[in-house]
Amino acid sequence: MSVNRTVFFISDGTGITAESLGHSLLSQFEGLAFRQVRIPFVDSPDKVLECVAQIRAARALDGVRPVVISTLVNPEAAQRLREADALILDFFATFIAPLEAEFHARSSHAIGKSRKVATSLDYTNRIEAVNFTMAHDDGVSSIGLDEADIILVGVSRSGKTPTSLYLALQFGVKAANFPLIPEDFERNKLPDDLESHREKLFGLSISPDRLASIRHARRPNSTYASLENCRYEIEASKHLMTREGIKWLDSSTKSIEELSATIMQIAKLDRPSY
Repeated sequence: MSVNRTVFFISDGTGITAESLGHSLLSQFEGLAFRQVRIPFVDSPDKVLECVAQIRAARALDGVRPVVISTLVNPEAAQRLREADALILDFFATFIAPLEAEFHARSSHAIGKSRKVATSLDYTNRIEAVNFTMAHDDGVSSIGLDEADIILVGVSRSGKTPTSLYLALQFGVKAANFPLIPEDFERNKLPDDLESHREKLFGLSISPDRLASIRHARRPNSTYASLENCRYEIEASKHLMTREGIKWLDSSTKSIEELSATIMQIAKLDRPSY
């Protein structure tokens, strides 16, 4: 039975780490309904007290204690958070102590360390990758494709653009993407601009029902969005990619994160995550 439960992701930084960890944990509990609240930049005693007040209010509203997933580094702040009536899952308390024992060293407990790991060069590379990807979205330009780390191909609306941008933003990968269109299927040939970049090509496919649904939201009741046309384009694209020896994935039930991680692994793009 579904139960409304509030889950807080609390951090002295952006809260992305706490939220990512939390989503992984909560996904294991199907049938439960969660109200998710991210509270970033909790870096002062007053902000901790505000968190405690929000948690207590959620406890009163839901009738059950909330769950708090915390990546607060400061021990005093983390302890103050425990004054709220909630299940506290403290990321640092769980992992820092065993690491200190293993390394025979004390951690610094310094706020913002994870954000300082990336150098200015890392940041520059990531921005350059995003700019490259945006300039090479949907086959807009073939200039500079020699710089691409990977080129995604597939029918329109199969997930190429969001996957390309995620690869650029998260991994600093220069990812271009090109649509496979009916003219390519009639010629049974890749777009001419891609012929000299075969080793960088990676395909995305999608189920006809899913594609038709996405296209109908964009162009309702059009031939472009019809189930019959979607079936034709998908089958033709699979045939073309298979004939050309292009590895491909089905994006129908995969998240952008899953697609990107799998592409990185298969294409052997060894890049750190930012």
